[in-house]
Amino acid sequence: MKLLRRGDSDNSDKRDVEVIESTAETPTETSGASGTVENGGASTPGKGRPTPKRREAEAKRRGPVAPAPLTSKEARARRKSTQGSKEERKAAAAVRRAESADRRARMLAGEDKYLLPRDKGPVRAYVRDLVDSRRNLVGLFMPLALILIMAMFLSPVIQSYVTLGMLVMMLFMAGEGYFLGRMINNKVRERFPDSVDGGFKLGWYAFVRASQIRKMRAPKPRVGPGDAV
Repeated sequence: MKLLRRGDSDNSDKRDVEVIESTAETPTETSGASGTVENGGASTPGKGRPTPKRREAEAKRRGPVAPAPLTSKEARARRKSTQGSKEERKAAAAVRRAESADRRARMLAGEDKYLLPRDKGPVRAYVRDLVDSRRNLVGLFMPLALILIMAMFLSPVIQSYVTLGMLVMMLFMAGEGYFLGRMINNKVRERFPDSVDGGFKLGWYAFVRASQIRKMRAPKPRVGPGDAV
């Protein structure tokens, strides 16, 4: 067994001190892992906290969320408080009514921007002009329907005659609707050869337009009966 001499014990003590000093200096040199980065002698301290999520940041900006109302009265009161005073609500309602009336007037005038999807496009405008330039038998559909409803309160004999007359008129209307659809499709193919709008769908659009009373058609007719289109 090797015995340590006094000099060796002193050297071992020195080595232990050096090891302790080196381990004490290690965190300082590698402090970049704990948030401090050495860059040319200057250190940048870290935030010391995780980056908040986007949802949490937006919620913090908006502030605390108000609790849900417990009663309908409380809900109405909260809704009124967010809508403003009574005069402001009346003014806003008047503005909405004016805008709605303006949009309806432009739609009835035939402006393409304000039309329904079924009425948009030059093809549909041309079909409307063709229908409006004719006097159609199917235009009597609504008046005859009213007569049939009124005849239900009369004597059975009158009801039978009215019903028979209505059946005959409906047969004529169906025949006219068929020929109207064919005529509309032929003229659309001549005027718009590249259009994909046609067939039964376009014929039905013309039939529905023709079956309405002239004053109730929307958009309003741009041509009169007998005008050239």
